[in-house]
Amino acid sequence: MRKITDLISEYPYNKNRLESYPWLMRDADDKKTVHIAGMGDVGRNAAIALRIAGADTVSRIGIYDIDQKLLSRLEIEIGQILSPLGSIAYPDVVILDEASLFDCDIFMFCATGGVPPVGEEAKGDVRMAQFSRNRLILREYARQALAADYRGLFGVVSDPLDLLCQEAARYLHPEQVQGFGLGVMFARAAYYADKRAPGDQRFSHFRQSGRVFGPHGKGLVAVNSISAQYYDDAATEKLTNLTVGANISVRALGYKPYIAPGISSVGLTIPEVIKGNWNDSARCLNGVFFGARNKITESGTKWEKEPLPDELFYRLRESYRALDKALSGITHPRE
Repeated sequence: MRKITDLISEYPYNKNRLESYPWLMRDADDKKTVHIAGMGDVGRNAAIALRIAGADTVSRIGIYDIDQKLLSRLEIEIGQILSPLGSIAYPDVVILDEASLFDCDIFMFCATGGVPPVGEEAKGDVRMAQFSRNRLILREYARQALAADYRGLFGVVSDPLDLLCQEAARYLHPEQVQGFGLGVMFARAAYYADKRAPGDQRFSHFRQSGRVFGPHGKGLVAVNSISAQYYDDAATEKLTNLTVGANISVRALGYKPYIAPGISSVGLTIPEVIKGNWNDSARCLNGVFFGARNKITESGTKWEKEPLPDELFYRLRESYRALDKALSGITHPRE
């Protein structure tokens, strides 16, 4: 039985570790500043959730967007989210200018060149359709971060986040970059597993030993259980298809699926990252930004190293190699 860390890319990458990880908490009073660029549907929900869930870990939420009226509205409304009697010290919400974007511990890239409208799912992968436009936008932010000598965490939320993470790592150290999309995939898998568990015991262990791996979209693997005792290949196939298709189910109702991604992948995940706790996200795994359970420690990224059933490892290897191949096919314009 092999482990997730046995997956190794053929793509050249920086194997050096950072000397420090300033976005990690050092003590209970060491709250962090989080800046969010792009206050669209996902960015707004992320800021709302972070305002509530980040009380113990975040001191300030900076918001940035080209729409100044939207920023003014969000500063007012999110700033008015308060517990009864005002007893909890929630993070301040401030409007940013371009010069202060990287005056933070964690920068979250939520900007997008536009999400395909509902009804265009049949034309292909909705996430991949955004790559060319979002790549150009991300490149400008990454260049700004490099020019500012930014030492914090550069979080990617926009799609396709796995490839966009790789783009950001062309400018920043790979260990500074993290993809925030797997949290909602775990939540979606749990949602479908819970619905099937009462009548099918193959799904009853997901909350304890179920996992999600791989990219945020096509290539994802939602595992019914990583335990050799309970792992079931057919159940994993079923759960994977349901999880990957969850956004299509919402789109079929005429809505864009952005509530759960902003809350589960970002607002509820960032506090766990800050505390150095286990979370589901994409980090640089031996050259490829690959989603799996991980945590950041003072010595770098730690991956959950549970032995994986052979059938599962082969699934993950196929997904990993597909991402690796996609990287080799991306051309980079002259800087």
